[in-house]
Amino acid sequence: MNKIEYNLDQTDHAILRLMQENARISNADIARELGMAPSAILERIKKLEQREVILQYRTKINPAALDQTLLSFIFIRAADGIGCATTGQALAAIPEVQEVHDIAGDDGYLVKVRTADSAALVELMRNSFAKIPSIISTRTTIVLETVKEEQQLVIPE
Repeated sequence: MNKIEYNLDQTDHAILRLMQENARISNADIARELGMAPSAILERIKKLEQREVILQYRTKINPAALDQTLLSFIFIRAADGIGCATTGQALAAIPEVQEVHDIAGDDGYLVKVRTADSAALVELMRNSFAKIPSIISTRTTIVLETVKEEQQLVIPE
């Protein structure tokens, strides 16, 4: 795998910090904050998108508002060989699955899942995970309380 060189400067970092804090911030507000012209900010943001530094713009929704209060992490052992992504792709296609990580160790995957309750989790395991023939075993950890759940990255000053 080749490592991509992004060559970000301090202005790029400042733009990313402001946008990560508030994805709805306007180019004019970023320009004001950084003492730059809005057109220059727009050009930089377009370049950050083209170079795939900025991947998406999202809205963070409270899971309780959609009755998805049970958070679980599931370790999955699969029969896939090293480098085979079949199981991972099948897991990623399940709507309740929020994250799929191919991990080192005895388990091949770590999956983050949100459901309404334990009954919905059991239904998900029986009706979706059980249909993936390469899954050998699962080990589920149910979250009792979330102290911190963050998607933001630390951006250098």
